[in-house]
Amino acid sequence: MRVALFTETYIPNINGVVTHVKTLRDGLDALGHDVLVVYADKHTRHHYIEEGVLHCPALEMKRFYGFGAALPFSQKRQRLISNFNPDVIHIHHEFGIGISGITASKRQNKPLVYTLHTMYDQYIYYIAPKPFLQAATKFSHKYEKFIAQRATELTGPSLKCDEYFKMIGVDREVNVIPNAVDLNAFDPTRIRREDKDAFRAKYGIPGDVMAGCFAGRLGKEKSVDLLLEYWAKTITPADKTHLVIIGDGPEKPVLEEMAQRLGIADMVTFTGMIKHPDMPACYAGCDVYITASLSDTNSISMLEGMATGLPVLQLYDELNKDQIKDGVNGYTFDSPEQMAQRLRELKSMPESERQKIRASVMDSVVERGATYLASYILGVYQKAIDEKAALPPKVHGRRKFYRKNV
Repeated sequence: MRVALFTETYIPNINGVVTHVKTLRDGLDALGHDVLVVYADKHTRHHYIEEGVLHCPALEMKRFYGFGAALPFSQKRQRLISNFNPDVIHIHHEFGIGISGITASKRQNKPLVYTLHTMYDQYIYYIAPKPFLQAATKFSHKYEKFIAQRATELTGPSLKCDEYFKMIGVDREVNVIPNAVDLNAFDPTRIRREDKDAFRAKYGIPGDVMAGCFAGRLGKEKSVDLLLEYWAKTITPADKTHLVIIGDGPEKPVLEEMAQRLGIADMVTFTGMIKHPDMPACYAGCDVYITASLSDTNSISMLEGMATGLPVLQLYDELNKDQIKDGVNGYTFDSPEQMAQRLRELKSMPESERQKIRASVMDSVVERGATYLASYILGVYQKAIDEKAALPPKVHGRRKFYRKNV
């Protein structure tokens, strides 16, 4: 099968969508399929294809973590996509590149698959002043509904996506496909002990201190501020528990100031951005992954931590309640007191019990590899192809009228 994946950002940038698209591409490659990744590259001023990636000229969007934004329409882009001749077009974003995918689908009469990765209600504040938030949110719902209605099949990594589509007025089946993770890269048996120890030494975390970590973009939507508030209310130096915030973003200075103001700066470390190849050692140097974010849909950073054996402490979310099962791959909490209780239980757990839960956590993601993701999505692709083939042919161009001879 020939598959074109459309994304606004791709490696060397790193975020959840990039990791998902890269993992999907690797899985499709491993299964013998041909893949073209189409993405907005702020470092080029012309279109070109290199190593299976179509680089599209883009402008840097500083308010969106410096990613690129490409114009939605380009004849050269469409020509290069047409030359690739995909069997299916799969869009992962809704902006310039996503519109290019919709256009290519229409022009080439190809099935279109749309994956919703982001709850955009949580991101409106990046582009709209506070007085216009309500109007901007309403417009975003209409826009996403416009995108979804043009797709042959819809997918999302959690039930939260299905609920979101219904909320904006899209009453269609959503193929829920959990995110995947590079199991080999995050296999704890492949992570050197000295790299793990170097991580703790670099940030001054003693061996008898339990380290809880969060990894991701530091934006308001990640609710790291709530995590700090909970920490300040219930965790003391006597608990010998340290919070490691891995990542960068617009909220990092605000959060650092907040930790100082709350008097917990000695118990919290902000690492800043860490390159993705170095992340396995970071997770291996910690003991638990902790998150209060309600904007994530099956967080890839969380899955990477789990692949390393970290049990998860997750703020309870009804729409993500199937992700974390208490005592199996972590625990949920719904208050500062319960978060602290969970942390203390994990810290006081005998080493034999700790090893059991780490093994259980890794077992819970053992089928989350690249080929698993690709195999699952190939089923959606085939469904989209069959559905498209079953539709009556469309008549393109101007309608012509003929006079009957009498």
